[in-house]
Amino acid sequence: MNVRHRSTGFSNRLFAEQALSRSAGAPLIGGNAVELLIDARAHFDAWLAAITAAKRHVFIENYIIRDDSIGQAFRAALVERARAGIFVAVIGDWVGCLGQSRASFWNELRTAGGHVRIYNPPRLGSSFGWVSRDHRKVLTVDGEVGFLSGVCLSEKWLGNPGRDVPPWRDTGVMIHGPAVAEIEHAFADSWQQAGEPLPDDERLRATVDSKDAGEVALRLIATQPSTAGMYRLDQMVAAMARKTLWLTDAYFVGVAPYVQALAAAARDGVDVRLLVPGTSDIPMVAGMSRSGYRPLLKAGIRVFEWNGSMLHAKTAVADGRWARVGSSNLNIASWLSNREIDVAIEDNGFAGKLAAQYEADLENATEILLRGRRYRSGNERMRSRSPRPPRPRHTGGSSSRAAAGALRLANTVGAALTEHRVLGDTETGPLIAGALTAIALTVVAIFWPAVIAWPLALIGAWFAVNLSVSWWKLRLKRKRSPVDAEKS
Repeated sequence: MNVRHRSTGFSNRLFAEQALSRSAGAPLIGGNAVELLIDARAHFDAWLAAITAAKRHVFIENYIIRDDSIGQAFRAALVERARAGIFVAVIGDWVGCLGQSRASFWNELRTAGGHVRIYNPPRLGSSFGWVSRDHRKVLTVDGEVGFLSGVCLSEKWLGNPGRDVPPWRDTGVMIHGPAVAEIEHAFADSWQQAGEPLPDDERLRATVDSKDAGEVALRLIATQPSTAGMYRLDQMVAAMARKTLWLTDAYFVGVAPYVQALAAAARDGVDVRLLVPGTSDIPMVAGMSRSGYRPLLKAGIRVFEWNGSMLHAKTAVADGRWARVGSSNLNIASWLSNREIDVAIEDNGFAGKLAAQYEADLENATEILLRGRRYRSGNERMRSRSPRPPRPRHTGGSSSRAAAGALRLANTVGAALTEHRVLGDTETGPLIAGALTAIALTVVAIFWPAVIAWPLALIGAWFAVNLSVSWWKLRLKRKRSPVDAEKS
């Protein structure tokens, strides 16, 4: 019986490993050492130290590279290495860097011999090509050390001490071992998508064998537009979690299948928690996220809002043995449209550290609770340390408004004392915003029709030109194909 039990357990582990590998499209890579990096200062210090020590090549791929003190510090380090004969290659995203840094920002690096490419700028012949973005945050040096994270090259991540604005909360990893080669392969793919492949340069050839640097096994998930590898993995983990599933996300916009997967896990007894920003740098996304709290709370999922300046981390930890860190958010853009990169780590030690960090983060967060009712359904019963807020009497008039104001004040004070907040009518915000926007567009269309007509005309012209260019390219391609066939 014991032999059969061990055999069954081994078979189950193999089945789980196969399911995760196939869902993510990424095999399990052993022999790595992984270090957890918390917040931007730790990232910037480690990144600059690695760049300064580079002997052969440096690869950087980042969504936002800003012309500020941080961006300039990294540019100076890269220029110094390029002048020393190191192969330096940088990829920035066109949308991410728009308004953050100009093309001239990289002139000094190019003059020093470095290489810079901007991913997916608008181009003729691709009407919707601009939708796909390179949202990765990656640094590798000499094939020996690799970093991936949610941190961009911007001093915004450091907060503003002069105005008592704390640093952004973000998470990343530093990796040594065989997985670094996979990160560099992912960079090479992005580089080729933005132009010619990396050159056949001896500085880019592997001179170190992929010796084991540690005992951590992980999967590197480098997703591309329309592949949905990270989405499949997130669904699979939600289905396989047995005890805990703790999620941190900066721009959570839950789609129905994923919300249903989380709800099913919670109803099955899994402790599912979601930590999101209380104050977001993109208010519209924050509103969309809040409008989706109610189905999560009804399913028994605990939702927390971070009380700091901005929570930008993208992490998950399940059952104290599986963890994910990277650039992917839990929304459609990350799952289906962007180039993202994450690492899924299967190691009790690392998962334990991430779980401990998660619990520490909850100390600076407010839990969102469903509004109390006289009768609650079973799915809406949630234990809480917070006292039940007082019910205002329906006295009408100004006294009713005063009571409502007092209730809001009591809820605010109660949230500060108990670290809980009662969920309000989050659905009404997007409805009101949509209604006001529709009214404004209607008024503008009636009294100033040209304001509406000109943007529509420009959009029509954009599609007309792009479709014409696409047709012309296809026509030339068909004309060339018979000639190529004759040559062969």
